[in-house]
Amino acid sequence: MPGKTVNSAIVLLVIGNALALVSDVVIKLLGQDVPVLQFVFLRCLCTVLMLLPFYRMIDMKAPFAGLGYHALRAHIGIIGIGAMVMALATLPLATANAVFYAAPLIVVVLSVLIFRERLTWLSVAAVVSGFAGILLILRPVEIGWGALGALVTAFSLAFNALLVRKLPKNQTMVHSVALNYVLCLPVAGALALIEGRDWSWSLVLSAGASSFFILGYNFAVLLAYRHVAANQVTSAEYTGLIWAVLIGWIWFNEVPDLWFLAGSLMIVVPLLALGLKNRQASAGRSIARRNESPEPEAVVETPAELR
Repeated sequence: MPGKTVNSAIVLLVIGNALALVSDVVIKLLGQDVPVLQFVFLRCLCTVLMLLPFYRMIDMKAPFAGLGYHALRAHIGIIGIGAMVMALATLPLATANAVFYAAPLIVVVLSVLIFRERLTWLSVAAVVSGFAGILLILRPVEIGWGALGALVTAFSLAFNALLVRKLPKNQTMVHSVALNYVLCLPVAGALALIEGRDWSWSLVLSAGASSFFILGYNFAVLLAYRHVAANQVTSAEYTGLIWAVLIGWIWFNEVPDLWFLAGSLMIVVPLLALGLKNRQASAGRSIARRNESPEPEAVVETPAELR
């Protein structure tokens, strides 16, 4: 079965991140005049409709378990999707994605502030290097609505990633995602009406395509992490930045400069180092447990996050 070995999990992550980039391309092709809030509502609606065939994976006995945290994640997600549309409409594809990949660094900082987790020297170095990398990519003299949108997207992804810890442990991914988007619909619909733009049904196709490819990314990530420890393969997710550079270069004629390359390395390399350290620590704990007890080590799973 796909995802049962490290190599197959890596392949799934590479494919999944390529699917996420297709969604980004769909959004970027909409242009800068797109009715953002209308698009957000239609994407939420399309996602709910696409998940209907998987209704059996929803726990009907407790459909609203963890409602408060789901509602918080849903409304943070509305902000994140809207900000992402702004970022992709105005920034080069690779630049926007490089800032999106700062989300794990923000998670590190927020984990300290919210959950009182302790930072290692490598974590501190990763955060400092990552944020310096963002400054190199965006360069303060060039910061506009697109750059702010990319930063808001990264923060929304980080907050939602942290809030996953608060969700009921026995809920399936389909249950969590479906409830998240159902809760998005009332506010997203109201905002679309307040936006006051003429209704554009042509956006349905783009919103549906974006939803489809993002769900493809999520299911690929879910399969990849189901049987393999996350710290063994998570670095493969950064191939998404390579896809962004290639597609931006070939399709949109966006040639990355040295500022972008240097900033991207400052974001990604420390994260890869953190992943390697976690992998070594996990291996050490596994050996220690095997020496102490015959019980097998539990598999570490990472929940897929919608972009």
